[in-house]
Amino acid sequence: MGEGIKMDGNHSVIQAKDLVKTYKMGEVEVHALCGVTLTIQRGEVVSIMGPSGSGKSTLLDILGCLDLPSSGDYILDGETVEKLNDDQLASIRNRKVGFVFQSFNLLPRSTALSNVELPMTYAGVSGKDRRQRARSALEAVGLADRMDHKPTELSGGQQQRVAIARALVNNPAIVLADEPTGNLDSKSGKEIMELLLKSNQERGTTLVIVTHDPNIAAQTQRVLHLSDGELVPAEVST
Repeated sequence: MGEGIKMDGNHSVIQAKDLVKTYKMGEVEVHALCGVTLTIQRGEVVSIMGPSGSGKSTLLDILGCLDLPSSGDYILDGETVEKLNDDQLASIRNRKVGFVFQSFNLLPRSTALSNVELPMTYAGVSGKDRRQRARSALEAVGLADRMDHKPTELSGGQQQRVAIARALVNNPAIVLADEPTGNLDSKSGKEIMELLLKSNQERGTTLVIVTHDPNIAAQTQRVLHLSDGELVPAEVST
């Protein structure tokens, strides 16, 4: 599983070089990332593994433009990220990134259809087109008969299907999935992974999946191992 990286190529959707993230906790500096360099190609399926506190969530937040590095260079689908302001970060997130979280992160009082429409609302897609695309996205994840249900009326696996439909509806350059099967039983988790991999095979979606589960990682094309904020060879990771 190679982690060797260089900043080049039109086929790279993610190019990150020497990413450092430092947090101040009172008087103490916490080094969450310590010079991470990686390249992810368009259409690649990559998993990120590592123990708790290794920097996985911090790295995912930076790759998804939810946070900025303290230093380092990051290019997402051709756009330089580290100098963007909050509004520009929100814009690139909405255009380029789809998110799937362990806790689903659905709006509890909104229907499945409304939840999937949300990214398109921010993107300024017209009402009729928005509704049509949301319906198609939910049909694609097997929820044609659950569009008007709210999250509390759906199983965990169904909620995660809604989240996947929402992540894919704007045709993002990359989908970031943070422990996407972590709150699901094994059968639902298997179905969710099949859906994510299907989106890669049929649409060429680039997938980055943070997971503790070696069975999930084994289904990806490449595994990156983080330990103490650094990428390490697999045998060093625990």
